[in-house]
Amino acid sequence: MTISQIVKHNTAVFSYYRNNVVFYEIVVNNKVYMFPISLEDVAGCSLFREVKAITLMRWIRKALEDQTFVLVGNKKEQ
Repeated sequence: MTISQIVKHNTAVFSYYRNNVVFYEIVVNNKVYMFPISLEDVAGCSLFREVKAITLMRWIRKALEDQTFVLVGNKKEQ
């Protein structure tokens, strides 16, 4: 899975906040992944519930490198 496959035509959704880190979820190939963003990295910025994945590409790439881009489950059928 490449960074472009993750972010192309995709959105990330805020999941939760803990210890100065926010976690976003993103669905790729019907699987749900989670990645962290340190609040120190986004000081002074606004955080939204849903964000275009391309906007978070910097942190997705970092999570892939740090192996903190983790699979958390399958997409629920609606």
